[in-house]
Amino acid sequence: MMTADPKVDLLRSVPLFASCSRRELDRIAALTDEIDLPAGRTFIREGTTAHEFFIIIDGEVKVEHQGQLLRTMGPGDFLGEIALIDGKPRTATATAARASRLLVVGHREFRSLMASNPTIQVDILQALAARVRNLQTEAD
Repeated sequence: MMTADPKVDLLRSVPLFASCSRRELDRIAALTDEIDLPAGRTFIREGTTAHEFFIIIDGEVKVEHQGQLLRTMGPGDFLGEIALIDGKPRTATATAARASRLLVVGHREFRSLMASNPTIQVDILQALAARVRNLQTEAD
């Protein structure tokens, strides 16, 4: 169902927000900004302080750690949450592999989102656990 707010429609298409009500989606939409990145633009640098969380709406992002490709991410994927959760420097570098559209959630807004939406909090934690398991499997 399309709404009058294109950002709400975008959020509805992201698996992370699949279980959110219209009211929750409206609140999340108010917390996010939309950005367009050209291919080759680095928007997260390993070792830097985190100030935002990203949700990929369209395009492709490559994620590298110490110059090694970890994964390629696409629509519906999110990144930048680890450093926001633990307050430590970014663990990887992210670059738009092709022109991409992302939603950005600032640090304060991310904390608010996590505190007010337990379902999203659980989904983010489950995604983190899956990433850790994948890294362990790759290391074995």
